Amino acid sequence: MNSSSFTSTGLPQYPESLWRKTASLPDFPVLKDDLTTDVLIAGAGITGITSAYALIRAGFKVAVFDAGRILDGTTGFTTAKITSQHGLIYRHLVDHFGKEAARQYYDANEEAKRYIIDIVQEHQIDCHLHKEDAYLYADSEQQLADLKKEWEAYEQLGIPAEWTDTLPLPVHVLGAIKMPNQARFHPLLYLKHMVEYISSHGGAFYEQTTMADKAEELEDGRLLLHTENGFKITCRYAVSASHFPFYDGGGLYFTRLHAERSYVVALEPETSFPGGMYINCGDPKRSLRAAEWDGKELILIGGENHKTGDSDCTIKHYETLEQFGGSTFGAKSIPYRWSTQDLITIDQVPYIGPVTSKHPRIFVATGYAKWGMTSGTLAALLITDLIQGKDNKLADLFSPSRFKANPGLKNLVVQNADVAKELISGKIELVHRKLEDLMPDQGAVVKHQGKRAGAYRDPEGVIYLVDTTCTHMGCECTWNQAERSWDCPCHGSRFDYKGQVLEGPATENLSRLTPQYGTRE
Repeated sequence: MNSSSFTSTGLPQYPESLWRKTASLPDFPVLKDDLTTDVLIAGAGITGITSAYALIRAGFKVAVFDAGRILDGTTGFTTAKITSQHGLIYRHLVDHFGKEAARQYYDANEEAKRYIIDIVQEHQIDCHLHKEDAYLYADSEQQLADLKKEWEAYEQLGIPAEWTDTLPLPVHVLGAIKMPNQARFHPLLYLKHMVEYISSHGGAFYEQTTMADKAEELEDGRLLLHTENGFKITCRYAVSASHFPFYDGGGLYFTRLHAERSYVVALEPETSFPGGMYINCGDPKRSLRAAEWDGKELILIGGENHKTGDSDCTIKHYETLEQFGGSTFGAKSIPYRWSTQDLITIDQVPYIGPVTSKHPRIFVATGYAKWGMTSGTLAALLITDLIQGKDNKLADLFSPSRFKANPGLKNLVVQNADVAKELISGKIELVHRKLEDLMPDQGAVVKHQGKRAGAYRDPEGVIYLVDTTCTHMGCECTWNQAERSWDCPCHGSRFDYKGQVLEGPATENLSRLTPQYGTRE
């Protein structure tokens, strides 16, 4: 195929995840009373659910809370590669953490991969698990130079892999690193079984329940935590598995993490897919893997990364992936498209461990840089060991209290300079668009009653008007047409077109305005 012969079959009008659509998940209640448990877990994605599973098996009583629905965050919108090949990571780790730590990173992710496979086999879970080789490839001369440095790190660390000059794909490639015996699966079918196991062994789940940024240590050493709707939870330990920690504890995580979005189109190809999982090592990012759907094979084509809130036309990212996939494999149809968001730390290694040294009973797991299947699993295993008082050699590597001056200091300065720029530019931006200019199913920043506001006109013509000032730290949100959401470019908070929180760190909705009068509801 080539780009000149490709004809678009049309993207779905609205984003929808293949995983969410093809997994029937149970509903759970809102917390409506005070609660006592051994371990409170905030966030019902792969980290929170795997942590609950491991802790239940270790004899703990657990309660899992989610501000929305279970598995409706990043885990429900992943590409679901179970791999230790995380882009150009090992050269970076050798240079800034040392060889021993770099090898520990690889071993930890391999252990997480084996844990997932063992659970699938132990419980005979039908989750479309397939073992695949993973490929990191270069499609430009600069990428090739970077990839050769990465290959040198593989050789230094003794990572089982091989160099190849070709791929079994009809894409331009100058070289690739093949890591054998990796895997892919349907993440929600896997985690649904865990949820059922947890529920049947005394664990509890609560949806639509947001934790408040407040924690107290009682005289007996237990923790007293609070929900946003006023209930108290007493526990021995707490785990924040919800991206930004629900309790910061003075860790200033919003200064040490930034949010990026990425996109996926699920394409039904005209030509067969040769197997394997692929990702290039530069930008624009291109990720490929197969998936099963309704008796057919789809190709999940991902990429088009950008900082949250920092894209003028988000739908173009889907169109670019559609063009790439269609020109490479042909396209009978595209039944699904979706996007997701993940956080990245200033040194590219996840934060897993006590939220700060002053709060050793409150744990955090975040900053997976879009490699959440193994990272979320290893986080659950590490935190389970720490709660049990077991020594774990990974504790120092992933400690949230670590600080690597290079590249950490540089990235910290750059990242927070970007936040300051966004904070100022959003306040002084000139807005010329008017409410009456909006077409059906269109959103934009408009000038209303002499002030900046966010407006969306739905397909029936109903207008939703919000104050675009993010409720986290006051930055101005931008409109994301592809997802019909308001996205904050400072720390990645997202809100739907009605102003309701989709993703934190914000916990309060945007203020609604009435189009007729511009007054707050």
